Amino acid sequence: MKIDKIFENNKAWIKEKLNLDGQYFENLSKGQSPEILYIGCADSRVTAEELMGVAPGDVFVHRNIANMVPNTDLSSMSVIEYAVGHLNVNHVVVCGHYYCGGVKAAMASSDLGVLNPWLRNIRDVARLHKAELDAISDEDAKYKRLIELNVQEQCVNVLKTAVVQRAFRDRGLTVHGWVFDIHSGQLIDLNFDFNKSMSQIMEIYHLD
Repeated sequence: MKIDKIFENNKAWIKEKLNLDGQYFENLSKGQSPEILYIGCADSRVTAEELMGVAPGDVFVHRNIANMVPNTDLSSMSVIEYAVGHLNVNHVVVCGHYYCGGVKAAMASSDLGVLNPWLRNIRDVARLHKAELDAISDEDAKYKRLIELNVQEQCVNVLKTAVVQRAFRDRGLTVHGWVFDIHSGQLIDLNFDFNKSMSQIMEIYHLD
């Protein structure tokens, strides 16, 4: 796509929105009060708002390679702090996707330079669940399962933050783990056991 085409698309989008609601952008500029924080992958094929069918202002979105939530990543930690502590979202969603390049790269034994410390977080997930993954003989099935396990472990990382623990105590915030199947377009709920996981986390990572 040519860059100039993007500005043409923008003008068409503005016209479309104003035809439906003449005050659309004026109302949008007044602020935001999303109910959901979505943490997803930066993959160009996975657009958060489109796959959920939501409009601007409905979801606060953070994306990075392989939908990671490392405690050392200032970006993801800042997003969680702002969305949960200031925007008062009531749901945090970690959404991975099948055929994720980041997870695929983490499964390979290769030096990827600056990506190494980032992908090590996924390799740590593989180490934690080595017995389960080793029992899967089909490589494609193992790949998909690691994607699911990575989502679950990133949900656990969300629970380890003080702001999420306070929001859970004060207003019943919940955390969800999803996977988007690019091949079918289906959004899959992994049924992350939030209450059980929070109870286990609070035994060790209780911060508030």
